[in-house]
Amino acid sequence: MNDYIVRATAADSQIRAFAAYTGDVTEEARKRHNTSPVATVALGQLMTAGTMMGAMMKNDTDILTLQIRGDGPIGGITVTADNQGNVKGYVFNPDVTVPAKNGKINVADALGIGLLNVIKDMGLKEPYVGQTILETSEIAQDLTYYYMNSEQIPSSVGLGVLMEKDNTVKCAGGFIIQLMPFAEDKTIDQLEENLKNVTSVTELLDQGHTPEQLLEVLLGNLGLEITDTLPTQFHCNCSKERVEKAVVSIGRKEIQEMIDDGEDIEVKCHFCNTSYKYTIEELQDILKRSEEE
Repeated sequence: MNDYIVRATAADSQIRAFAAYTGDVTEEARKRHNTSPVATVALGQLMTAGTMMGAMMKNDTDILTLQIRGDGPIGGITVTADNQGNVKGYVFNPDVTVPAKNGKINVADALGIGLLNVIKDMGLKEPYVGQTILETSEIAQDLTYYYMNSEQIPSSVGLGVLMEKDNTVKCAGGFIIQLMPFAEDKTIDQLEENLKNVTSVTELLDQGHTPEQLLEVLLGNLGLEITDTLPTQFHCNCSKERVEKAVVSIGRKEIQEMIDDGEDIEVKCHFCNTSYKYTIEELQDILKRSEEE
């Protein structure tokens, strides 16, 4: 199944919904960062959420950033996404291992206690920043809390990543369902009943459910209408020129020390792990340009 996002409404627009399949996105992140199973699941879940939340943004230049900082061994996760289906992300400690819990990969203990930040850069003077504590350290549940506490939007978030025995990604995906302010009580009651019947997103994905079928299970009896679909992919917009700005930011003194060491340097992009090499001559050029600015 190719990766894509579905946007939909139900109950005469009393509900808006998003669903995504992100198996390739998650596997690409796993390969780039060489993540352990628990790191792959945590990163895959947050990237899946990022794809759908990015699809909610209105303008092509809008950027969504999701940050989790916790006291668990994974340290934290950062994901960014736009409204065109592009998403990228990384974990602070990609080779973290945590004992399984009830036979399942244990994301909550990997994250520990901490905060979830949602940053929306929409081209205004200051980006919107919403924050919530990690109530459960289960990413889907904490995003549900975030929407209720920070944006006052009653929502239900479901996320799943299933690993193969060889630690590659078998499937990944999820949904976000939100109630509009004018939603009627009978719509809310029916949605709550439907949600009770979905015990595991991972199980539905493993059975081969597409994003449309996920929403059919959740909203089929509420007049589901698919509005559009959007491809999603792991995409990093880093380049040697962009990474050069990071080199400049460390300061002229430090750049001069690198030049004095007489060895080429290698700088990696956090998001995609691509390495960029800078020769002594290039460092000298960078230093000269920074002095001219």
